[in-house]
Amino acid sequence: MTDALLFVHQVGARALVAFAVVLGIWGAYLYFRRDAVSGGFRSSFLIMAGLTAVQGLAGLGVFIAGQRPAALLHVVYGAFAVLFLPGVFLYAQNGTKRREAVILAGASWIVAIAYLRGFATG
Repeated sequence: MTDALLFVHQVGARALVAFAVVLGIWGAYLYFRRDAVSGGFRSSFLIMAGLTAVQGLAGLGVFIAGQRPAALLHVVYGAFAVLFLPGVFLYAQNGTKRREAVILAGASWIVAIAYLRGFATG
């Protein structure tokens, strides 16, 4: 069971890095084209936030099963991502549509860095 959770946690981490980079590029593209974010972009951002929470639950399962990350900072990066993404989504709703694009794109890049730092500390 622990091996399966660890596998899900590792594969999920790689997928989330790719997802965050794609959303960062997509959001930057929308911003520089002076376009508003689409429903597809918003829903993809929320899917990333949800998958981040699932990723955290898998990590928590691995942690409870007795396997610890190399540094406790790994847990901090995960908790940051879980709390940061929904908060930014709610914050970005107030203001112009172009502002929303730059905030959500920037958040995607920031969380991609947090995911990569999670790799470095895990």
